[in-house]
Amino acid sequence: MKKLNVILLLTAFLSFTFAQAQDESKKKESKFSVMAFGGIGYGIMDSDVESNYNVNANSAELVFNYKLSEKVGLATGAGYTTLTGNGFNFAGDFYHERVMAKIPLLVTFDCFVADKFKFIAHLGPYAQTIFKDEYSYSNFRVEDVYEGWNFGFQLGLGFLYEASDCFSVGLNYSGQSDFTKFETDNGQIINDEQRLKNLNTIGLIFILDL
Repeated sequence: MKKLNVILLLTAFLSFTFAQAQDESKKKESKFSVMAFGGIGYGIMDSDVESNYNVNANSAELVFNYKLSEKVGLATGAGYTTLTGNGFNFAGDFYHERVMAKIPLLVTFDCFVADKFKFIAHLGPYAQTIFKDEYSYSNFRVEDVYEGWNFGFQLGLGFLYEASDCFSVGLNYSGQSDFTKFETDNGQIINDEQRLKNLNTIGLIFILDL
């Protein structure tokens, strides 16, 4: 009987050790993750000729992250930003709405700061283009004023709770500024160059380990 108990205990111990080793092996093998983050905030529309004005922002990004090491990764994907704001130029007062799409290339850093809680930073350059650009004046509306691509740099900081072995959720701050400027399309009512600067948003971040 004692021998049977010893065998059962030994079997249970080996099974537990093997299962734990498998879980640790899975965690080590999981180099890919999906990261989604977004938020609301504000920025400044900086123009060369016309007056600058403030804009409200609503943004979201979805990127795939590959772990280069235990704490460092490389991520890319796609994002969008919706901007709205009031301003004025030589044609009069206007309401501006712009929708932009971008492709970021980010370096990621993450580490646990306490049990179940971790910190992540993500930063890098992006390329960006305009999908929709609409200026509404009191008596008329103008579309597709600016066109082309521009480039900039973004930074994000997140604080997450590990809800399970493969899923984390938390709060995220993102900031970005354009390096280069959009130019007005030929034949528009204004001739100017413009960039978005000091865009700051706060929202949620989700990470799913694959």
